[in-house]
Amino acid sequence: MASAAFEDTDALKQVKAVLEPDYVPSDDEAYMSEKQLNYFRMLLLEWKKSIHTASSATLQSLQDGPIREPDLNDRASSETDWSIELRTRDRQRKLTSKIDAALRRIDAGEYGYCEVTGDPIGLRRLIARPVATMTVEAQEAHERREKISRDD
Repeated sequence: MASAAFEDTDALKQVKAVLEPDYVPSDDEAYMSEKQLNYFRMLLLEWKKSIHTASSATLQSLQDGPIREPDLNDRASSETDWSIELRTRDRQRKLTSKIDAALRRIDAGEYGYCEVTGDPIGLRRLIARPVATMTVEAQEAHERREKISRDD
């Protein structure tokens, strides 16, 4: 699971490398200005495109044929690798839904603001996690409540 998070972070870094030479949002400008919203829209669209590209490659590999390892240990290892790959793609499918939701929030004028408190989420947090829907404080409170309800 840690490799899936690493893969998401790596893909996001690659997308940012394409966008950042032109513009990086800063605190010196109005929060969620048209320029910032366009930046995040392009970032989210490129991120989604990179996820779809990786998914297509996985699908193509699956269609190329079944695992045909003669040795049982090799076959088990290959099946484990495929299982991890499929879990990663499922996680990315869920991430794609979050990206779509973030794009809808941009269109609705709600992007960049906490869904709980209505406060600005902050540029640094959005640059690190463009699909964030809560401020750090609201997210921490949410996770504490979740942990308490899980412990009951």
